[in-house]
Order: sequence, then structure tokens, then C-alpha cells
Amino acid sequence: MSGVEDDLKTRVAWLYYMEGLTQDQIAQVFGITRARVLRMLAAGREDGTVQIRIVAPIARCVELERAVRTRFGMHRVVVVPQPQDEAQIPRLIGTAVGHLLTDILQDGMTIGLGWGRTLSASLPVLSQMRLTQTTVVSMLGGLTHVSVSNPSEFAWRFADRLGGDCYMLAGPVFAPDHITRETLKNHSGIAEVFQRTQRLDLALLSVGELTPNSIFAQYGLLDRADLLSLERAGAIGDILCWFIDAEGRILDHSVNDRVLAVHPDQLQRAKQVILASGGWSKFAAVRAAIRIIKPSVLVTDERTAERLLDQDGG
Repeated sequence: MSGVEDDLKTRVAWLYYMEGLTQDQIAQVFGITRARVLRMLAAGREDGTVQIRIVAPIARCVELERAVRTRFGMHRVVVVPQPQDEAQIPRLIGTAVGHLLTDILQDGMTIGLGWGRTLSASLPVLSQMRLTQTTVVSMLGGLTHVSVSNPSEFAWRFADRLGGDCYMLAGPVFAPDHITRETLKNHSGIAEVFQRTQRLDLALLSVGELTPNSIFAQYGLLDRADLLSLERAGAIGDILCWFIDAEGRILDHSVNDRVLAVHPDQLQRAKQVILASGGWSKFAAVRAAIRIIKPSVLVTDERTAERLLDQDGG
């Protein structure tokens, strides 16, 4: 029974310290008394379960990490506990990414970056470093209308945390047409950035979903006709704004002809690829991304990990 009690104690600590639930709310979640919640929190501080961050593993997460790593042949998998509020998933995964990067980043690396709310959530917990020989490269162009996160902003903020240089694709992620996209790619400065992405030590990215709540629809980055056309063509999400189908194939579509971003196929050249994403609406895109980019590291949530194991894993 001690293992079960330790598991509960850790979950209580997670909800209290990481998700900000009150002791009364936690008591209601687990059907226990507030006094018991208080005792568990006190015990967690005394026995080292709670330090600056929660370090005691939750048995179910560890089990899932091992199973997913074995099934997909990954080097490392990090599974964060399933929050009570699905909207918390990007922040929790981003927090885990920040801690992971603090442990693995080394000076002299060339790091390619994607974008999004999940990756942006890693910045507050990413330690300030002095990696002055490190190069950060944004792997996609900028967005002309967005208030949550922008690829170029994320790249320079990330580079600032590391103390390294930053290279950005100084053009819109969606060019007006294919000819303009090719012209931009041939610009000397932009061509240099693309060349740097061919020798990445680490690529860090997330995936996007194609839903009415996606950032593409929310901020009008693509018009309604394009979104409907992508949906009819079988798009379920994107990798670096390249739209993919459920099998991880890049769609033959006019929108993809306009994307100013590193092609997902090229990511397999990176020495290490970290895919950080989760949530119910992104599951299909996560599964498809695993097929095409074959990440060495996955950071996701419990439910997504469970659903990945329910699939054939091929």
C-alpha cells in the first residue's frame, strides 16, 4: 500500500504546487479530507518529494515513458501527469521541456526551433546560461498577425536565455505564392539560415492541429477557403506549418507550396529531435509527426501517451 500512498501524495503535491489548486479542491478531486491533503503536503516537504520542483516520479508516468520509448525506439520520453484542466497541458509540457533543456544543452550547439504556446512555456523555467558559442536558428518564417507567440520572437528570446547567436528567417511563413516563396529562399541571408538548419545538433518543435480553434483560423493566417480545402485534402495538423495527413505525409497542396520553413523530412538529419506536444485535439498530429520525423525525444501528457500505445505504433 506504500506505493499507492506515495503515488497519491505526489499527485496531491502536483495539483497544489504545479496547477495551483486549493487544498479543498484537491480533497474533492480525490475524495479525501482536507486534513489528509494537508498531512500529505507536509510529508512531501519533509521527505524531499517537494523541492524546487516535484522530483518524485509518478508510477504511471514512468510506466508510460518506458512503454512509449520501447514501442517507438526513442532515446527518451517524458510524460507529464494528466491535469484536471486540459487547457493546462501546453504549460505543463513546456515546463517539462524547460527542465529537460537545462540538463542537456551544451555550448557550441546549433539548435533549430519551431514555435507555439507549448514551446514558449519552456522559457520561464529555462535557466539563464552563458552558452556564447551556441547558435539558435528559427526553422520557419514569421507570422504577420498573432498575439500568443511568433516564431521569430520565440527564437530570439530563447537565444537570449542561452546567451548565444540567433538567426531568423526574415520573411512571412506563408508567401503569397510559390514563385515568391522560391525567390525568398534564394535571398542570400535567408539561404544562409536554411543552410544552417542542415547541420543541427538539436531540433525542438511542436505540432499544430487543424481545428476551428487552431491558430491558423483564430488569427486569419489562412483564409477559410484554404482551411476547408486542406481539410478536404486530409490535413489533420502541421509540422513547422507544413500540413500533413494522418499517416504523416506532406500534403500536395497549394498552401504547402507557399510555406517558408524547413521541410519536415530534413529534421531526420538533426542529431537529436525533441517533439513536445499533447492534448486530445493534437493526438492525430502527434502520431503523424512521430511517423515522419522520428523524434529521439518525446515530451507529452499521460492521455496522449496512452493513446499512442493503443495504436499500432507503426
